[in-house]
This record gives sequence, structure tokens and C-alpha cells, in this order.
Amino acid sequence: MRLASLGSGSKGNATLVQADDTLVLVDCGFTVKETLARLAQRGLPLDSLSAILVTHEHGDHVRGAGALARKIGCPVYSTFGTACAVREKPASFRNAEWQEVRPGRSFQVGALDILPVLVPHDAREPCQYRFSWQGRTVGVLTDLGSVTSHVVDAYAECDALVLECNHDRRMLEGGPYPVSLKRRVGGMLGHLSNDQAAALLRQTNVDRLQHLVLSHLSEQNNTVMLAQDAIEQVMTCGRERIGVASQTEGFDWLQIH
Repeated sequence: MRLASLGSGSKGNATLVQADDTLVLVDCGFTVKETLARLAQRGLPLDSLSAILVTHEHGDHVRGAGALARKIGCPVYSTFGTACAVREKPASFRNAEWQEVRPGRSFQVGALDILPVLVPHDAREPCQYRFSWQGRTVGVLTDLGSVTSHVVDAYAECDALVLECNHDRRMLEGGPYPVSLKRRVGGMLGHLSNDQAAALLRQTNVDRLQHLVLSHLSEQNNTVMLAQDAIEQVMTCGRERIGVASQTEGFDWLQIH
């Protein structure tokens, strides 16, 4: 089992999870042309994707999802709320094979068992995903403004976790955003701060983690060092097991043993 990222941040997000011959793309926040170029950088041909999983309707997560699904003929999965929210947008799933997912109900895509997890975010029916294969578990958890008990339960026992560290609270408060946007980002339906991500990790089995990747870092309201410093206080390992997903490069393949 392995995972990688094509890019992470406010300009576009896409994460890859693979087990055996099953390869899924979580979100497609880039244009089709850009997505195909980034897939090629990971050594993946056009027809390698088994499915596209969408977390919510914001453009940095869904921009190219419908068009890519139509181009390569693979299904796109999302909640009903997300599908409705993009219905009249260019990112619509129209004429693509759409499959509904229901938070809390696992489903299969090839070798992968996938659990959609409802999260608090300012979208129609947002969810994140947890993947299981032969006793191994990979979690993708971004775009949530607060940590609920069912989120902790879903991600407590992961072998690898892609976790949002969107902002440093002091940088956000003193930064250039208007007050309304600061409240949105830092609110209960916004994005996780570094400290919130660390607090979540304290409630999980961090000793099990082979890989932790910090993601969706704000270019205006965070730095890699601030995010790593906050998370290192929780982790029992050093920085060698704490990666960072960048906007331009994402992160290269990580193997889960």
C-alpha cells in the first residue's frame, strides 16, 4: 500500500492512494491538463486511475474532477450534497459515472475498503476518507474547522495520515486577510490550525504511524517550521517521519508496510 500527493494548498489539492492494482485519486483541484502532468511526474499513465473521490465542492478540491472522470472513463464518488453543489458549475459531474457515498458507510473500490467520514466544514455535505487494505490503514483528513469525537474515532489507528495544518493562529490573526475571512478560516467550519492538528494527534495512536504528512498549509498564514514545531511536541519520533505536502510538488510515494 502506498500514497502520494500531486499538490496541496489553496491553489489545488489531489492525493493518491494505491493498494495492489487499485489506485484512487482523492480530490482533483487542478485542471485536467495540470493533473495529467502531475500524474506523469509520479510515473502514472492516464488509464491507471480506478476512481476519483471528492471530499467537497470547493474549487481547490473539485476543479478538474468531473472533466477528468469523463476523459478517462472512471467513476467519481462524492456525497449527494457535494454532487448537488457542483451541479451547475464547470466542475459538474454531468455525463460522468457518479457514485454516491454516505458518511459512516464503508464501500469498496477494487482492493480498497473506504470509509467516508463527515467533517465540520463550510460546504454542503463534506467528508474525508479513510482507506483500509490487509490490516493497514491510511487516513486523509483536511478541510475541517474543528475536531469531533467521531473524527477522532475514525482516524485513531492509522498507519499513515495526511493531516491538515492550515494556519498558525497568531499569523492568521495578524495577517492580511479581512476580518470576515479570518473568522471563516479560524472558525468551527473552517480549517485546522497547527495547534488543533496537534490536539487531534494527542487523541490517536501516534506510535502506530509510519508516516505523517502535514498538508493544506496556508502560504499566507503558516510556515513549514511552525507546523512541524507544533506537531513534533506530540510525536514520539523525529522529523524523519513527519513530511509536508507542498503546493507545487505535493509529496512523493510513501510505502506503508
